[in-house]
Amino acid sequence: MKSHFKWRELINLPSLPPQEGELSCKICVNECKIPRDSSGYCGIIWNKGGRLTTITGSFNKAYLHWYLDPHPTNCVAEPVCPERKHYGFYNLAVFFAGCNLDCLFCQNVQHKYMIKDGKVDLQEGIVLSFSELSNVAMRSKVSCICYFGGDPTPHSIYALKVSREVQKRSKEGNVTKRICWETNGLENPKIMKEMAKLSLESGGIVKIDWKAYTSSIYQALTGINGEKALRRVKENVKLLIEMGKERELPLLVVSTLVVPHYIDEFEVYNIAKYIAELNPETPYVLLAFAPQHLMHDVPTTSRKQMESVYKAALDAGLGRVYIGNIWLLR
Repeated sequence: MKSHFKWRELINLPSLPPQEGELSCKICVNECKIPRDSSGYCGIIWNKGGRLTTITGSFNKAYLHWYLDPHPTNCVAEPVCPERKHYGFYNLAVFFAGCNLDCLFCQNVQHKYMIKDGKVDLQEGIVLSFSELSNVAMRSKVSCICYFGGDPTPHSIYALKVSREVQKRSKEGNVTKRICWETNGLENPKIMKEMAKLSLESGGIVKIDWKAYTSSIYQALTGINGEKALRRVKENVKLLIEMGKERELPLLVVSTLVVPHYIDEFEVYNIAKYIAELNPETPYVLLAFAPQHLMHDVPTTSRKQMESVYKAALDAGLGRVYIGNIWLLR
């Protein structure tokens, strides 16, 4: 936790989710109570003069990067993605600033630098209205949209507005625009349900990155209350499996980053067991770790460890287990 605190102090973010402010944010499990003229833990949601808003000053705008990623794209859900052979078309990858976690191993830590000192830096990202991003999504060669970052959770109100507009215009034009999310799964379940509805209706996928099974490990890696986080992840995984039970294409794909010394057979077995008891055909992707951010002292995932956790996931009862970014294994 000292590592988390020191790092967050350097970029002027709250050490822990604030709990003594005047405005409550219910968007995610942190449930920050934000003091006036300060941000929540994510650095995106703000109390500006007694009004709950975002770092951009409006829930109708977001601070992000976007790019067109040609299919087949490097997507967590690639093993089951219906777009993986859609050559000549693109995924609109929307990379949001900020996150409601503080992972020591963050693979995309640029999102934190984007909000350093609580300011929008237009040298680091751009601010787009929901209608402007909708226009990008409606380009003829864009077949799907994936929100990630950081994490889409702090920007979820904005992303839902974009997605609803895209879905409306897609129906009018009789085109397919799959709506996908890559998230830590800590959203308020009411928000998660709305996200999932859009993916369900558009043929998209919700990808939840389940960090750890043991609460103390979850907290050590992410900086937030592990017990609360795990209850929320389990709740949202259950919700998505239930919502997607009638669809042939999986609505939910779960992934876990296999961090040496932290994420072992016990962690993976118990995550997989929870999922398997709900639906053993839920795809589960195991991702190799490479040293990043504050964990450069931890080695890359070995082939031996990946084989061990892969077997643990199968032993737990899952039938569709995959290994992602296999080229990293040592």
